[in-house]
Amino acid sequence: MTEFRSGFICFVGRPNTGKSTLTNALVGDKIAITSNRPQTTRHAIRGIVNLPDAQLVLVDTPGLHRPRTLLGKRLNDLVLDTLSEVDIICLCIPADEPIGPGDKWIIEQIKPLARRARGDRSARSAPGAAVVGIVTKLDKVTPDKVGDQLIKLSQLLGDDAEVIPVSAKSGKQLDVLSDLLVSLCEPGPAFYPDGELTDEPEQVLMAEFIREAALEGVRDELPHSLAVTIEEVIPREGTDPPMVDVYAHLFVERDSQKGIIIGKKGARLKEVGTAARGQIERLLGCKVYLDLRVKVAKDWQRDPKQLGRLGF
Repeated sequence: MTEFRSGFICFVGRPNTGKSTLTNALVGDKIAITSNRPQTTRHAIRGIVNLPDAQLVLVDTPGLHRPRTLLGKRLNDLVLDTLSEVDIICLCIPADEPIGPGDKWIIEQIKPLARRARGDRSARSAPGAAVVGIVTKLDKVTPDKVGDQLIKLSQLLGDDAEVIPVSAKSGKQLDVLSDLLVSLCEPGPAFYPDGELTDEPEQVLMAEFIREAALEGVRDELPHSLAVTIEEVIPREGTDPPMVDVYAHLFVERDSQKGIIIGKKGARLKEVGTAARGQIERLLGCKVYLDLRVKVAKDWQRDPKQLGRLGF
């Protein structure tokens, strides 16, 4: 009989390397928001993969970067704290972009935390995390380019690290990646009940869905300046089918950004509400009335008190 295995696996990499998309694909449901904008992920989101012989707890983290604000520093600290506590570190490098200084800087952060990923069982039980290099977005380039990227990544990570190409979008190689991660986990119990997909509180997921909708199609400077809080969630009494009222605030740093979010005659904010409401209704399993208010919190990314109030 096969021993049950379990472990915590962290996806790390520069912003926009496909970490959240890969997390969602392996979990089989949407638990992390995705966007082509930097700094989309701001929390360590846990996704749970339940398999017949294993449970993988995937920790999707913000992109590691050279911080320019207090928020950026706190996000980096969150990632590095997470890396020190997991069993496997997966470095995500996109197939369609050259490996650059930012990737090499991240590898230097990983190396002190790594243990041998191959070899006998004594190497497996050594302190530290196994390291896996993942070349993402393989569907975007030719097989030759994927091969070149795998070779370069393997050379940077060293002989002890496994490297594998995947496409979260098409699902190609996801089963191979899943099998590899299971093989690197130690025998152990399931950490979460079977069928559970994430341990994120519903209010955190709701705020993330609103932020994802607000990020769609906005200017480059706005994503960094946008934060969302859920103020109240109130079930309506006597409604059939059930209905919930959700009140949320969207915070930006300047009045001009407030105008971008609201749009002409409120049209943009209405689009945000429509898109987010659909995601929240799916999450809660009932109809939702969503009330969105846009507020200015001047330079909140650099203000410790405001960062604390916004959950950072």
